[in-house]
Amino acid sequence: MTTLKQLMGAAAALAISATGALADGPAIIFDLGGKFDRSFNEAAFTGAERWAEETGGSYAEIELQTDAQREQAMRRLAEAGNNPIVMAGFSQATPLAEVAPDYPDTTFVIIDGVVDEPNVRSVIFSEHEGSYLVGMLAAMASETGTVGFVGGMDIPLISAFACGYAQGVVAVNGDATVIANMTGTTPAAWNDPVRGGELTRGQIAQGADVVYAAAGGTGLGVLQVAADEGILSIGVDSNQNYLHPGSVLTSMLKRVDVAVYDAFTTGPEVETGVHVFGLAEEGVGYALDEFNAELISEEMQAAVEEARAAIIAGELMVHDFRADGTCPVQMQ
Repeated sequence: MTTLKQLMGAAAALAISATGALADGPAIIFDLGGKFDRSFNEAAFTGAERWAEETGGSYAEIELQTDAQREQAMRRLAEAGNNPIVMAGFSQATPLAEVAPDYPDTTFVIIDGVVDEPNVRSVIFSEHEGSYLVGMLAAMASETGTVGFVGGMDIPLISAFACGYAQGVVAVNGDATVIANMTGTTPAAWNDPVRGGELTRGQIAQGADVVYAAAGGTGLGVLQVAADEGILSIGVDSNQNYLHPGSVLTSMLKRVDVAVYDAFTTGPEVETGVHVFGLAEEGVGYALDEFNAELISEEMQAAVEEARAAIIAGELMVHDFRADGTCPVQMQ
């Protein structure tokens, strides 16, 4: 049973983590792991900051410290008059389903979750499509024919990353081996770089020379160990190429920043309902810049661009694990 002392502690922690204008204007609730995770949350933060810089406006933000604060944070911002309120992360869906009906005049935007309420915009990304492309790059860059995947929390969303990646790998090399590990089964799996590094070392020991991290802050440990051990890594969500120049093969971009920026820019009138962003909508992709240009040849880029065009045209279908809980490619 939750005690009054625990509730007061949660409220205090929530108050400390709230910054910016707490009345009027848009707001954002970052998921566990913090807005500077250099991955998912930071992408959301980047979108909010872009809006603030371009408009001169201010927004409210809350960094959650515990799962128990989710509903409290939503209600606090709605009561303060913030509109729209953006929630980053699938874990916000259950409390939002409870909160949204109580504030029919407030528009809520959830990223990576679906809430069927008339005042909710649900933003979903086709992570499997972007992961397919970086899987192709991994297979073309690998010298051992064995590549790895380190996921965060063991949920269908992350399995979709892994499955799309594996499909891209075997499309290039049908004999390739894909080793996949999840970090854990609780939200703590998003912020455990030490464990991410351990899993990476284990995959290297099995022959992996390219490892894709889809694990939030945990992925920082994956990228670090890959750089230390002289293999290639693949970042996720934000462009993480700069973290270890010459070691990060590419990053699977998930334009969470655009989703936040668009919601803030449009304001309370942002269109509600379910909105899916894949390759065709430029919601996902791969990063190519000065930090990884020497790692990706023109031939590699041409092959990936051909696949990208085929996916957009509907000529190449990438199976989404979330559709039926299965993957056509076996992973170890």
